[in-house]
Amino acid sequence: MQTAAKSEFVSVADYLIAEAASNIRHEYLGGMVYAMAGETRDHNQITGNLYIALRQHLKGKPCQLYMSDIRVNFDLRNDEHYYYPDLVVTCDRRDSHKRFVKYPKLIIEVLSESTERVDKREKFFAYTSMKSLEEYVLVSQETKEVTVFRRADDWKAVSYSGAKAKLVLKSLKATLPLSAVYEGV
Repeated sequence: MQTAAKSEFVSVADYLIAEAASNIRHEYLGGMVYAMAGETRDHNQITGNLYIALRQHLKGKPCQLYMSDIRVNFDLRNDEHYYYPDLVVTCDRRDSHKRFVKYPKLIIEVLSESTERVDKREKFFAYTSMKSLEEYVLVSQETKEVTVFRRADDWKAVSYSGAKAKLVLKSLKATLPLSAVYEGV
């Protein structure tokens, strides 16, 4: 569970300075700073599997794939926010900042007990408000099931599960077998 690192308002500038020097990752939500919890080996394995498969797929293409240490920055209700998704893809040339992405095309979150509620509600609402985002993907650790939300389908959920299922990422024109996503888990 995330807890506020400070209970008073923190400016974006102060957050960015502190985060650059911190050994612990923190998310920033309109002036409040929240420490990130550590993850499990299964979480790490799934994230790594997805990274390897997507990295191979994107080779030679103008898109960039980043893992959990790169933030997504956006404005929501006149407040600035910074989240650390598990994986984020941007294909937008305007994304040139060293530490965050403002124009994601695809965001993937691997669900964990401590983040599932936030990923399914708060982050869903926040991420889907970003005009550049085409797909938001939630990957279960508990069952071999992946749920994809697509802008083109009005953010309706499409689930992929089963030993022979394939995850379809239309935003990247990629198809990944779930067996590869969950390899080693």
